[in-house]
Amino acid sequence: MPDSNVLSQGIEFYNQKKYSDALTFFLTLSSETGADSLDVAYYLGLCYAKLSRYEDSLLYLEQVVTAGKEEERVLQCRLILAVIYSLSGRKRLAAFELNKLLEAEYKPASVYAALAFVAWEQSDTEKCLDYYEKSLDADPENVTALNGMGYVLACEDKDLTKALSFCKKAVKASPNSAACLDSLGWVYYKLGLYDDAKKYLEMAEAIDGNNEEIANHIKSVVLDGDKR
Repeated sequence: MPDSNVLSQGIEFYNQKKYSDALTFFLTLSSETGADSLDVAYYLGLCYAKLSRYEDSLLYLEQVVTAGKEEERVLQCRLILAVIYSLSGRKRLAAFELNKLLEAEYKPASVYAALAFVAWEQSDTEKCLDYYEKSLDADPENVTALNGMGYVLACEDKDLTKALSFCKKAVKASPNSAACLDSLGWVYYKLGLYDDAKKYLEMAEAIDGNNEEIANHIKSVVLDGDKR
């Protein structure tokens, strides 16, 4: 475990979601402090991931996994690696990490939700929905799975009433999530409820104004709403 006297300030920044400050702290941490290099690598990997600097994050998280110390930390890093691999198109590496996590029975709801995301990115809708179902079987309150299931059902125009229920539940659990608000807005759009759709999509945009997908969803709502 990290020496709290050495790393405490950086950990405090991280826990306060001051990821840039935390990153600066860990990058400038002198080796003379006696801080364990793997502890520092772990927190650097987390900070870079939170800041969406994924290639930098991989560099450090892979060190933690390769070292193989502290099983819980290694498994956590594998899950983050899997998500980053998915986002960067390295689907085979993502699947490898996720299957390792399933073998270890680590947070199955989160792992199945991540596998669902990989399947969606690979345009395998059937497998995607199956994984989301498995995620919700493991944890019916898993926000990622609720949101993902609702969004995919909406995109595929399948059981929009069920999609609405999933997305409402996700937003209730995570009201400040741009992803969840966007999904709920998209379901309303698919239902033809353009005013409700615009409301939630604009809330999502207010939180994540640089998200291209949210912007495209708003354009669709405005365009189709004007045709009424």
